[in-house]
This record gives sequence, structure tokens and C-alpha cells, in this order.
Amino acid sequence: MENLSRRDLCVALSAFAAMGSVAAQAQALANPGDKVLSDSQAFPFDKLPVSHSKNGGESRHVTKGVLPTGEYVEMHETTLPPGQMPHPPHKHRHSEFMMIREGTVEFDNDGNKETVGPGGVIFAASEKTHGLKNVGSVAAQYFVIAIGRESGVQQV
Repeated sequence: MENLSRRDLCVALSAFAAMGSVAAQAQALANPGDKVLSDSQAFPFDKLPVSHSKNGGESRHVTKGVLPTGEYVEMHETTLPPGQMPHPPHKHRHSEFMMIREGTVEFDNDGNKETVGPGGVIFAASEKTHGLKNVGSVAAQYFVIAIGRESGVQQV
């Protein structure tokens, strides 16, 4: 640091300004009360809060907030009993990735049905009708990563 040239100093100051700009952009895109997800973090499974569903399943909230790059994200894990659906087919503004951890689900992709098992990944695009049903004989467990602002769910 002793031999820092003016050029190096300008580059360093520009980098710091850019980092501050990205953080400010994330905060500007955040709604009041939104968390800005700017720190790395681990989420041990046994520490995730559990919510129970009417269908006998459960959901574990992982996190939600705005990334420093501006995207709103929400993540949770769901356990779905055999023969059950988390809700009827629907569509919404945000997009979702669903990663199947255990069990077998049927993905209703705008009326086209596809079976997906452990290790499979599903993508539900924004404003496209989609749904899930556990078609296996054991509980299905899957993670959902929603990207984009929530909107009212539209049942179809």
C-alpha cells in the first residue's frame, strides 16, 4: 500500500463506489421491510421454521428478500404427502424453480403433465399455469426458489 499510484487509487475508489452503488440499487428496489440479502449465510435444515398445511404436509421457510443485484427471491422446502397437491393449478407473476429431493411428483405445465423424481428440477415460468401432485407412494420433498415479486395467485 505504500507505493499506491494515483491510477491505482482511482481504480480502487471507483471499485468502492461501484460496490456502494450496487448495494444502494438493491435497497432502492426493496420495499419497506424487505431484507437485502447481501451477506452469505448457512441455513441448517433442523433450524428452519416449520408450517403445517391442511393437506397433511409441511413447509420450511428458508429466506426471502432482495439480492444486491436487484432480484427479489424467496426459498422454502415443502413436504407433500402421497396423493396430495399443495394447491390447485395456478399462475402468478414470479417464476419458480422446484428441485425434487425425495419422492415423485407430477408437474402440470400449462396442461401438459410430466413425472419428475429425485434430483429432477422443474421450472415454472411467470404467468404460466402450473401445479404439482405427489403421485408416488412416499412423501415428496422439494425446494422452491421463487424469483421476482409475489403477486396474487390466479386459480385456473
